[in-house]
Amino acid sequence: MTPGVTLQEALVLPTFRRAVPAVVAGASGLDRPIRWVHATERLDAGSLLRAGDLLLTMGTGLPGDDDAAGLTAFVDEVADSGAVGIVVELGRRWSADLPAPLVDACERHGLPLVVLGQETRFAALAQEIGERVVDRQLTELREAQRVHETFTELSFGQAGPVEILQAVQRMAAGPVVVENAQHRPLDYFAGPDDAGGFLDGWPARSRRVEVASRTGWDAANGWLVTRLGTADQVWGRLVIGSPQPPSQRLVAVAERAAAALALHRLHDRDRGTLMRRTHLELLSGLTDDPDSDDVLRRCELAGFPVRRRSFAGVVVRPRVGAVSPADLDEVAATVVRAAHGLRLPALVCEVERDLRVVVSAAPTADVEDLVDRLAARVLAHHDVVLAAGRVVTERSSVARSVTEAGQVADAAPQARREHDPDVHRLADLHLRGLLALLGEDDRLRLFVDRELAPLKGHDRAEGARTDLVAALRALVMHPASKTEAAASLHLSRAAFYDRLARIEKLLDADLDDPDVRVSLHVALLVDDLSGTTSGPPTK
Repeated sequence: MTPGVTLQEALVLPTFRRAVPAVVAGASGLDRPIRWVHATERLDAGSLLRAGDLLLTMGTGLPGDDDAAGLTAFVDEVADSGAVGIVVELGRRWSADLPAPLVDACERHGLPLVVLGQETRFAALAQEIGERVVDRQLTELREAQRVHETFTELSFGQAGPVEILQAVQRMAAGPVVVENAQHRPLDYFAGPDDAGGFLDGWPARSRRVEVASRTGWDAANGWLVTRLGTADQVWGRLVIGSPQPPSQRLVAVAERAAAALALHRLHDRDRGTLMRRTHLELLSGLTDDPDSDDVLRRCELAGFPVRRRSFAGVVVRPRVGAVSPADLDEVAATVVRAAHGLRLPALVCEVERDLRVVVSAAPTADVEDLVDRLAARVLAHHDVVLAAGRVVTERSSVARSVTEAGQVADAAPQARREHDPDVHRLADLHLRGLLALLGEDDRLRLFVDRELAPLKGHDRAEGARTDLVAALRALVMHPASKTEAAASLHLSRAAFYDRLARIEKLLDADLDDPDVRVSLHVALLVDDLSGTTSGPPTK
């Protein structure tokens, strides 16, 4: 927004007040800012004006009172120029009421029409308004310079997101929110007058706010919204509370802050990639030669103490099938920040699209509690599966803890359930955990073949018409009610019973026999863990 004095403000300036102004039309447009002032009696004044100009005239050059078309055309041309209003001094052309066509045309355009009841010097009016406009422009320039200097200092100081947003909060004097691409708030700093509730119903409200350009103001919510990222790859938005239309300074604050956050994110990713490569080398060293003096020295230099410590391996894996799959770079950055916030030394590296994390804690610390707290901070921002291996006290056992965490992650249910823990551990998985530990044992694959091959062969031959494996899965998932099992497949009881009869015939087995059901349930679990079937996992 160009800095300026609105016509409403100009009317109360001393020179204007002495001229006894009265608004006779277009009062709805009084809040538009004045860019400059022109005084002229020319009929073609519209061609001289620019958007934001205020026209001063005595009306001596305008068409006659009986020329309604001429007066209307004059107003149309002035309105089309983007002028903020027309000020007419009475006495020279009109001594009282202005012609109705002139008034009506201004009202139709929402173009303020002001009459001055007392003679005044137009030069004095122009000077007074011009001085105010220039003062505001200079103020805006000074503020813009301060904004520039603030963010330049933040850049040179390699400020993080928290420092950047705190600076925005101070300069905006209002609440500040950073949200991700799914409209979930990632950071929030309350404004000085924030009584709470600014984040209420945030995702739903935010989804309804669209801005056409990089930065825009949403009047309904009172938000100044700035895109984070490129037009093709938006990773979030910066929102500043702004109940009134934002000044140019506030827009500059928002856009400089967005640039600073993007730059930090780029540097953070570069630093994170280098850090993860270093950490992968350290983890490989601890796995291959945990007692090497070189490995121990490098770990200590990297801020990962390994002498007289307790360790736990953690695997962080984006959840398969999530509506918005987690970005592994962002997850890694969150893990690093969370560990730093807990003052928990950690190695964080990427292996085959998993994050492998090893934490190092004092021997007296509750390592499982620390891992749970780390997980809570990560899950607040990302939809991921977190699995932990057992706590170990020997460096030579670090690899075993990490391997166990990977096996637990393999066995953990992909779909998040209501009572699932934040961190999956072997003890939480029961039979799935045992099967995960057995891993790729050939005997397990032979067992699955023996139990399920007839059903799989039938389903391949019949296509989607009768999915017997799905029917068996529904049966073992609803052991207490065949009605619920049928409903889960959207089948009638008769159709479901028909499929069960086919299964019994193909397997030559009684599905009501507990041993048979357990055997088939285990076969389905192993099949799920090996990833060879589709459909929902069994419990």
